[in-house]
Amino acid sequence: MQKPNYVPLVLLLAVAILGIIPGFNAVPTQIVTEGINSGDTAWMLVATALVLLMTPGLAYFYGGMVNNKNVISTMLQSFIAMGVISILWVTVGFSLAFGDSIGGFVGNPGTFFMFNGVLDGKPWSLAATIPLAVFAFFQLKFAVITPALVTGSMAERINFRSYVLFMILFSLFVYAPLAHWTWHPEGFLFKLGVLDFAGGTVVHMSAGWAALAGALYLKRRKSHLEANYFPPANIPFVLLGTGLLWFGWFGFNAGSAVGASPLAASAFATTNTAAAAAGLAWVLFDAAKGKKVSALGFCIGAVVGLVAITPAAGFVTVPTSIFIGTIAAITSNYVAHLRTKSTLDDTLDVFPCHGVGGMVGMVMTGIFASKGVNSAVVDEGLAFGATKLFMTHMLALVIVSAFAFGMSLLLLKVTDLILPLRVSEEDEKVGLDVSQHDEFLIEG
Repeated sequence: MQKPNYVPLVLLLAVAILGIIPGFNAVPTQIVTEGINSGDTAWMLVATALVLLMTPGLAYFYGGMVNNKNVISTMLQSFIAMGVISILWVTVGFSLAFGDSIGGFVGNPGTFFMFNGVLDGKPWSLAATIPLAVFAFFQLKFAVITPALVTGSMAERINFRSYVLFMILFSLFVYAPLAHWTWHPEGFLFKLGVLDFAGGTVVHMSAGWAALAGALYLKRRKSHLEANYFPPANIPFVLLGTGLLWFGWFGFNAGSAVGASPLAASAFATTNTAAAAAGLAWVLFDAAKGKKVSALGFCIGAVVGLVAITPAAGFVTVPTSIFIGTIAAITSNYVAHLRTKSTLDDTLDVFPCHGVGGMVGMVMTGIFASKGVNSAVVDEGLAFGATKLFMTHMLALVIVSAFAFGMSLLLLKVTDLILPLRVSEEDEKVGLDVSQHDEFLIEG
């Protein structure tokens, strides 16, 4: 039995009470319908649901790869994000990401505080044919999965309550600013001309760099220090998780067209093609090194392909997506191999897969983005003889990497001062399923 802690419950009750106070519980007076397209709205509702499905998919993907003493705890770290970030997004998160810009760096927290004005507000400027509420909840699902991605690097040794606190701080101080920089028309990266169709920078690079910071800060697991290898708990879980992620990713990327349009179809096609190419490239690269083709390898490769195509999905051709998926898988595979030769304990290779995959995707977007695919492309990529977009992406890559890593490291330190991040050696030995949750996986 752990020491009682009333603070989180009191905070939730305070938000709940705030939600029924006049002034904070603004009832829509006139819902905007002008310009709303029912087909676009229907597709975006489906896309929003698809993106949410990715978080349970991630839970199975990660849960199957850890040892059997940590399956439930690892999966819960993804599921709890759906609860925590949903409430945070409604209260202040959406405002910080998409509220009135403060210098191009962050949104005004009061713009949509407690979702005030979201239900009756005019549509978002870059998604003018769907209700603002649909856009807000579509974006919520991105905000949910990003901190969940980070957990793979710290699996099997992080205190659950500390993780929840870090997730909140990360969402407020890393994710929301990056979303504002990149996707808000007044964001400074947006104004520079950075292209990120569905979150290679905002989601995967931020999660990857935070994961690297977490692995470094929490240091190595005892089993890692002793070179004790524990096999993945459940490879079929990984296969199921990969299938759910691949399926949900169509909403992630094709939904980022914010309408039922030819652009959505193009993003849908590049997403599937890159995943297929990357899954094959990963296992074939393994085979070229003398390894056997593995289910785990194909699954990891496919996810890397999905990560890498994310920033480019709506800007490149379908044949180009084969190249992007293949190069991303080979690069991430090699970096993951280097990681195994080092002392870095990134439990599930989040940085080699999501961090490196996201960076490869950002570079590839700077090379292959085409006006012919998307008229929103002002400066075409390096492959078309222009250099401006490519150089802009290289600058943004450095800025985002430094910010995401540095701020995450700071937030980990702050979290550790409030609640110790690392579980005790005994809790780690017993496993987090029992030590953190009094639950365990029944085998047989």
